[in-house]
Amino acid sequence: MISDRKSGILLHITSLPSKYGVGTLGKEAYEFVDWLYKAKVKVWQVLPLVPTNYGDSPYQSVSSTALNYYLIDFDILNEKGLLDKRDYSKEKFSFTNKVDYEILFNKKINILKKAFNNFDVNSSKFKKFVKEGEYKDFGVFMTIKAMHEYKPWKDWTFIYKSYSKSLEESVIKNYEADYLFWVWTQYEFLSEWNDLKKYANKKNISIMGDMPLYVAYDSVEIWKNHEMFVLNDDLSLKFVAGCPPDAFTDEGQLWGNPIYDWKYLKEHNYEFWKERINKAFKLFDILRLDHFRGFDKFYAIPSEHKNAKNGIWLDGPKFELFKDMLDLNIVAEDLGVIDEGVRKLMKETNYHGMKVLEFAFDGNKDNEHKPSNYTNNFVVYTGTHDNMPLFQYISDMNEHDLNTLKEDLKNECKNLGVKPNVTTIKGITKTIIELAYASIADVAIIPMQDLLCQDKNSRMNLPSTVSKSNWSYRINKANLTDALANRLRDYVIKYRR
Repeated sequence: MISDRKSGILLHITSLPSKYGVGTLGKEAYEFVDWLYKAKVKVWQVLPLVPTNYGDSPYQSVSSTALNYYLIDFDILNEKGLLDKRDYSKEKFSFTNKVDYEILFNKKINILKKAFNNFDVNSSKFKKFVKEGEYKDFGVFMTIKAMHEYKPWKDWTFIYKSYSKSLEESVIKNYEADYLFWVWTQYEFLSEWNDLKKYANKKNISIMGDMPLYVAYDSVEIWKNHEMFVLNDDLSLKFVAGCPPDAFTDEGQLWGNPIYDWKYLKEHNYEFWKERINKAFKLFDILRLDHFRGFDKFYAIPSEHKNAKNGIWLDGPKFELFKDMLDLNIVAEDLGVIDEGVRKLMKETNYHGMKVLEFAFDGNKDNEHKPSNYTNNFVVYTGTHDNMPLFQYISDMNEHDLNTLKEDLKNECKNLGVKPNVTTIKGITKTIIELAYASIADVAIIPMQDLLCQDKNSRMNLPSTVSKSNWSYRINKANLTDALANRLRDYVIKYRR
């Protein structure tokens, strides 16, 4: 398990600098590792590495275990002799400092196909990879999806809508080049990812991944293994996942994902989940399990409902799913509606929980997000990818709430020997970051937006919404200064992280 005190930065690969519209696994990723090393930061947290689909969200993927081909680096393909610089250097991938997924979709896949056409599919290493079949389901699904102009599987022609072994074999045989292209994207991603991870690990930097609880309706899992989910006889959605109304949302959150048939999964020894988690640990050193409370009880909303007000709570697998995985470096995202069942599950697994400082300073001395109330079996964040960046969150406060925050913050700083600066919003933001480092939590992770004191335009995601603003945040190379690295290094040394 996570033992010694560490610090980390949350920044998804897509958010890295790049000339080609999206962060990749290339040069800028290595330079970011070098910057983390300079800052003595030991953890790099990323978001799910799966291909994005509806709403460009990594939590709505066509596959729960496939890898995002948008992150493949053109310059690495050039070095391998698979692309000429002219194939990609003059293309315009974005006209802003945001990821433009529509441009990526329209241009990057075609350039990757050029690289694949120059790749030797008869190499023994690739043939072995194809034969092992780890990404066969993804390859077949994407081959058929591309044939149907990337429409959801429910809109495919009749003969393709229902999975069968004979259909799978037919697609692989009759569309072999298309199928091998999609499998190659996984092969190339893994080649680039493994090199990057090895580089980070050599510098004593661990990579922390993220696993969504749910899969998307338009996914290979639903198409091929619909028995694992609660669906109507015609495979339409019966219930969808979400969460009930709370202090942040009057109508709750309607995520739209299908819910699991946990009875069926139990009868099959939870093989789907065990395989999924094992695969993740081939990619990551630490794994964050999103919406961990859903493994105890989860909220199901009838699919015809327009909001999440009237759902029902149903039992998840509880401890039985995790009883053979207690030695894994798992961080449980135990936020949201937390009750005794979730607390029991956290105690049984002994996984690290999460605390969020954005929720901490409300004047309630018993608030569990206050550092004075921590034990050390936690990862503390200033905020997550779903929260408003801390600088903007503080800026939006009314006078009463801001004064409450300041008083709370000063008290917490006094307890932990931090010198507070509450005269400016930037000063408060920096103080809260230092407080995370000073806390007893085993790991302190800061989203890059908070570290840079950025405003609402840098927000990574607004839950339950579809927008071009979501998942498109990017940093500039100029953001990664020596001064910022030195500030973090000073915190690391001062607070023994």
